[in-house]
Amino acid sequence: MLVTLRDTPADAEIASHQLLVRGGFIKRVTSGIYAYMPLMWRVIKKITAIVQQELDKKGCLESLLPQLHPAEIWEQSGRWKGYTAGEGIMFHLKDRQGRELGLGPTHEEVITKIAGEILQSYKQLPVTIYQIQTKFRDEIRPRFGLMRSREFIMKDAYSFHSNEEDLKNKYVEMNDAYTKIFKRCGITTVAVDADSGAIGGAESREFMVTADAGEDLILISTDNKYAANQEKALSIPIGKECLPKKESKTIDTVGQSSIKELCQNNSFAPSQIVKVILLLALIEDNIQQPILISIRGDQELNEVKLSNEISKYLEKNVINLKIISKDQLEINGLNEIPFGYLGPDLEDSYLDKANNNWENYFLRFIDHTAASLDSFICGSNVYNQHRIYTNWSSIGRQGEVVDIRKAIAGDIALHDKNAKLIEKRGIEIGHIFQLGRKYSKSLNAFFTNESGLQEPFWMGCYGIGISRLAQAAIEQNHDKEGILWPLAIAPFEIIVVIANMKDEKQRALGEEIYEELIKEGIDALIDDRDERAGVKFKDADLIGIPWKVIAGRDSTEGKVELINRATKISRLLQFKDAIKELISEISKSR
Repeated sequence: MLVTLRDTPADAEIASHQLLVRGGFIKRVTSGIYAYMPLMWRVIKKITAIVQQELDKKGCLESLLPQLHPAEIWEQSGRWKGYTAGEGIMFHLKDRQGRELGLGPTHEEVITKIAGEILQSYKQLPVTIYQIQTKFRDEIRPRFGLMRSREFIMKDAYSFHSNEEDLKNKYVEMNDAYTKIFKRCGITTVAVDADSGAIGGAESREFMVTADAGEDLILISTDNKYAANQEKALSIPIGKECLPKKESKTIDTVGQSSIKELCQNNSFAPSQIVKVILLLALIEDNIQQPILISIRGDQELNEVKLSNEISKYLEKNVINLKIISKDQLEINGLNEIPFGYLGPDLEDSYLDKANNNWENYFLRFIDHTAASLDSFICGSNVYNQHRIYTNWSSIGRQGEVVDIRKAIAGDIALHDKNAKLIEKRGIEIGHIFQLGRKYSKSLNAFFTNESGLQEPFWMGCYGIGISRLAQAAIEQNHDKEGILWPLAIAPFEIIVVIANMKDEKQRALGEEIYEELIKEGIDALIDDRDERAGVKFKDADLIGIPWKVIAGRDSTEGKVELINRATKISRLLQFKDAIKELISEISKSR
């Protein structure tokens, strides 16, 4: 069943999405939900087989976990509200008894609960369990086909250990397995340091397919010794311009509430300014915590880093974080706060009249770029006035000094002052985590150690987006004619095209070649449709089968045209020689 499209679908924004739809690989059912058609399912199965083979070599055990999760175990881990409230991504429902359930976006809670019940002793450890199944996430904006869909296929694995060292060893082992999986799938990846996000844990690493259409910004050092997602990246900023040390004074800055206006009207440099941002963090247990951060004027706030610092300081998870600005003066009490002229020493008393559900003090953080300034410009906490030549001693430095800025291209790498960061776009296809004991503690999953004492498991988590990997492979491997599938995951290895089905010799030769390839164990497809040759050739290029054998006009002489889809090299060969060469080439690649 091959149904292809000539026109590009209106809702397909990137090349891989367009080609999957045009090639008949996927069919949209509704926003963010797709059917995997026969060609695509063959690709999925081949990727799955590679993943299974490499994980089985590492001693991982395959299982299948439930997709419906009871709310109580997510509440026990502290993640239910974050995943279901507001912009939470979990689909949730109630059964006929009124019990709340969620469709699994991930399985840490379920597997930890099971492990706590069946793994009783250190003698049973370590254990790594994995599954390959459908996951569900209620994406706010599903886009790019399988890249960000609401239903997708994922491999997730979970390891359980008696100590941290064993967990770290497994982390290295899984990193090796992932490297081999992606290499076998024929795609080039970059491993980058990453933020652990809502999953949590001490350390994590993402595996990225570099592509212009990637949603993630990754930063790589020019010596290739460091790579990180921008959410996690560390660096030394450039562009610092020192302000002379003079006696602090207040200047009039009427109508100059932005960094740009301040610089244009006073010949300041953004790096000489400390900008102050007010945010509201929603913390677990429904705590609403006002946050006041200070950062150098030429830097951007990294909200992921800030969320992590808040969580660390309060020892509670951040559910939501939003910037409060002068455009939101209608919020109770904020009309007295001098937005646009805030200083790092803004008094907590401004919150006295604010919403009663708020904590009545600012949790304060200072980015290290601002903390390192000896003399700077900042707001005076009075409308239309700023302070110049200010220093931290004079205003009283309050708050934790942390790294909450976005690293950017051009910054200096921490490991070598001669190495700078460059940026690339990436598509995340794999992520590994050292979870530590976060879930085992919260879910009371314990084992008996060598001393006969109960202690929580050390855990790791390892994910691969199977369906996303399939599309990412196309984003990295395509041309203007269509897909260039890597041989290992192509739906078929060879397509035999009979140019003219009405020509008996072409049909007979094409069928003979196809049957011989099948006997040799080659994954072959035959195009014996009653279509024009040009249509068949275009479809073959569109769906991207690595090798093409054409039984055409030279069939009378027993010759066929052999074409490599990627290189476009075409040769006219006796059909038996073509078969031998195909068998040889494919055998070398397996």
